[in-house]
Parts: sequence; structure tokens; C-alpha cells
Amino acid sequence: MHSLKALIREVPDFPKPGINFYDITTLLKDKHGLQQTIDLLCEQYGDTQPDIVIGIEARGFIFAPAIAYELGAGFVPVRKPKKLPAPCERVEYALEYGSDILEIHRDSIEPGQKVLIIDDVLATGGTAAAVAKLTEILGGKVLGLGFVMELEFLHGRDRLAGYDVFSLLKY
Repeated sequence: MHSLKALIREVPDFPKPGINFYDITTLLKDKHGLQQTIDLLCEQYGDTQPDIVIGIEARGFIFAPAIAYELGAGFVPVRKPKKLPAPCERVEYALEYGSDILEIHRDSIEPGQKVLIIDDVLATGGTAAAVAKLTEILGGKVLGLGFVMELEFLHGRDRLAGYDVFSLLKY
């Protein structure tokens, strides 16, 4: 895992002073790092046999389709409002400074389907918890939530109690 951490650029004071941003674009451009990231996430979830892998907008879209392909599952995007063309289910969730909304097509998940949720980073857990809620509203069973990295000091895992949560890298 140390080799993957070395591929992630830390950008101080972005997007504002006092914030340390972990930039994955440097990991993505490294063919071995990208491949290892996908392989390790697939290894973690290979025995779960998901029907659907959800990618959370926007960086979850980078990893989830590749994982879905490797695991023989379908891919479903969860997006910000008014980005999906068919009827959607939506959930509003709290942020530190307000609220946000995520949407999923109502026909994306059939009742009883096994769903794996993938994103790049677990921070406060609000977005991931909202996507788990959307999955369950549609009747899906959340197999797990997988992340490339976790910012442990934000305690996002606490908001996902009761779910299987996995992150490759921890900060």
C-alpha cells in the first residue's frame, strides 16, 4: 500500500487554507498504480458476487466500471440532480455547511440485487450513507462500500455503522 500512497499527491491549502487535498490524478496516470488499485479492490470484493457496482459522481466513475467489469457485474452511476434522463429516486443529505442531493434511476436496481458501492475517498461518510440509503430504497442489498482512501480523522466510518466498509489507504 505504501507504493500507492507514494503515487497520491498531497496539495496543501486546497481548496482553502488549512485543507490538505489528496490528489488521485497522479495515481491515475501511473499505469501500474491504477491497475494495482483496481486489482486490490476487486480482490477485496471478488467473493461477494455483486449484481451491480455503483459509482458515486464523479471520481467513483473512474473505478466502479472497471471493478464491475472484472467482477462480472453491471455498473450504475449515482449523480447530482438533473443529470440523469429517466425517472429518478433522490435523497437529500446533510453536509457540514448545508445539504446536497444525489439521484439514481428508479430502474437501476431490482429488489434483492446485491450492490457494491465504490468511491475514491471516504471523508465524513455523508455521501456514502446517502448512496446506501438510495440502494435500499430501491430494494437493493448493500454488500459493501469500497474506497481508494479514507480520511480517518473525519470519522466517516462511524456514519456507515452496520455496513462492510473497506479502504485501501488510510490517512
